[in-house]
Amino acid sequence: MNIEDAKTRGEAPLDTPSNLGSNATKDISGALTVLLADVFALYVKTKNIHWHISGAHFRDYHLLLDEQATQIFAMTDEIAERARKIGGTTTRSIGPIARVKHIEGNDADFVTPEDMLAELKEDNFALTQRMRQTHNVCDEHGDVATASLIENWIDEAESRSWFLFEATRRA
Repeated sequence: MNIEDAKTRGEAPLDTPSNLGSNATKDISGALTVLLADVFALYVKTKNIHWHISGAHFRDYHLLLDEQATQIFAMTDEIAERARKIGGTTTRSIGPIARVKHIEGNDADFVTPEDMLAELKEDNFALTQRMRQTHNVCDEHGDVATASLIENWIDEAESRSWFLFEATRRA
């Protein structure tokens, strides 16, 4: 259905006004959609490890990963709503997430706790890099609000990486 058909039928197309400009909206919402896919992938992976980690430090790791998963999941709504606020669209189903995500799952039957945490640390580092790239897109278009959100998410991801590093460090 095109916009005219939607208007005739009394349905409103997703046409949120923005003063960023159509190129900015397209570029930023596109970058946010990829970021959202990576955040969802990292959330699921973090929960997967949270459910399957074992060993002497089980309780500590289990609680750490639950905290991290909660923090990661909280980003999803902010990312998607930011794309909509600036006049863009965002993910509508799992298919696009699977197609554009960069963070890979781990379906192995058993992975040592140290390897699980090290893999999550690297995934958080990769997410941090993707957020910096998205921040650059925002800077190019003068979108300080999205850039500000991303700065906070970078700090959170760096904290997660730090905790994961320290949890696996051999004294």
